[in-house]
Amino acid sequence: MQLTELLERRVTRIAEIVDWFADRPFLERREALFALDRAGQRRLYAVAAQSEAITLADLVPATKGDRAEVRHHGRNTLPVIKTFRTFEKRFCRPDDSTARLFGYNEGASVKWFGPGYFVAYAVRDNPVWTARGDVVVDYFQVPDKGVVEGWPAVVPNEQGLQRLVFAGTRDFLRRVTDGVSIGAAYKGERALDHYFVLVRDDR
Repeated sequence: MQLTELLERRVTRIAEIVDWFADRPFLERREALFALDRAGQRRLYAVAAQSEAITLADLVPATKGDRAEVRHHGRNTLPVIKTFRTFEKRFCRPDDSTARLFGYNEGASVKWFGPGYFVAYAVRDNPVWTARGDVVVDYFQVPDKGVVEGWPAVVPNEQGLQRLVFAGTRDFLRRVTDGVSIGAAYKGERALDHYFVLVRDDR
């Protein structure tokens, strides 16, 4: 059974999704996730509400040092040209011992809309936000400490054309399985009904 078929069933349990991904290599995981259309990603986001909470360590494993890059390959459902729908969210842990991650969006859109820097942190003490996901990718904030050498210059998301994409935006992440997550995009407090899948590159 394909992942798309599993998600089309009337009832799908997160344990079935976890079993489907078990022992599948990175490229097979990415291919299956990238094949999901908007309805499929919406369904996966709903099923992922059954999952255990995603943590910052799911995004940047504890084995990684400070300011070490971890790449997550992604595909979104935004109404943009196909080239802009695939991207990477690149994360690192800052070297100041705070419970947060820094990151930006790498892909074809960088040339036009900038890096879209963000700060990711666990959602706590906000029942509205926790209903959306356990980690927020917050574009209201950008890194205030050093990032990975070679990353683009850090700029605020209100600057230039990237304000059209990233300014005022937050993404909320749910865990699917180890190395796989799904996010929902919000503009301010308004759900956009657009989603994106991420698969961590452990190769």
